[in-house]
Amino acid sequence: MKGNLYIIPTPIGNLEDLTFRAKRLLEEVDLIACEDTRHTGILLKHYGIQTPKLSFHSHSGQAKVDKIIAFLKEGKDVALVSDAGTPGISDPGYNLVQAALENEVTVTPLPGASAVTTALSASGLPTDKFLYLGFLPVKKGRQTLFKKMAESEYTVVFYESPHRLKKTLTQLVEHVGEDRIISIAKELTKIHETYYRGELNLILNELPETIKGEYVVMIKPK
Repeated sequence: MKGNLYIIPTPIGNLEDLTFRAKRLLEEVDLIACEDTRHTGILLKHYGIQTPKLSFHSHSGQAKVDKIIAFLKEGKDVALVSDAGTPGISDPGYNLVQAALENEVTVTPLPGASAVTTALSASGLPTDKFLYLGFLPVKKGRQTLFKKMAESEYTVVFYESPHRLKKTLTQLVEHVGEDRIISIAKELTKIHETYYRGELNLILNELPETIKGEYVVMIKPK
């Protein structure tokens, strides 16, 4: 009998956001496949979980996928976690899930933390429909995406790194207009959780000179 692959969301900041079910499964599985074993180790230590860990990230090759699949075929249960949030959502995991399904391994997802839905819920923007773009490309395809954002009938959501945030917002002004309403969130669930809400040009002026932390950027529909 084959084991189960559990897709387990982990807290995006506050360690108390791990669900009871997630904690139980992390204790019960035979192996935890982690984006970063050191990062996940902090969470596991906090909850006294001693399950063996295996590194599995975006640069892991097919050999690592095959190793985990072989483990599952032996009847062992594996939990897939990323550094924060839901695995596979702008995080590694797709290849392993695809391989598990191709090998008729049961894949069981758990509900839980996600920066996208957490940020949207308090954004003040329409949330009945939204377009999620993950991390924007650094070069190729950026202008095309900006044009699509300008015409979108849905709230647009994407992630941005601190060293590119101001440049991205400045480029957005050119495509969506300086008075377009946006909402930006950083450090979600943490002590310094911060939201900026309002017209794009005003938020650009409000941002501190030194930008830290990853941001969730949300743009109101046209």
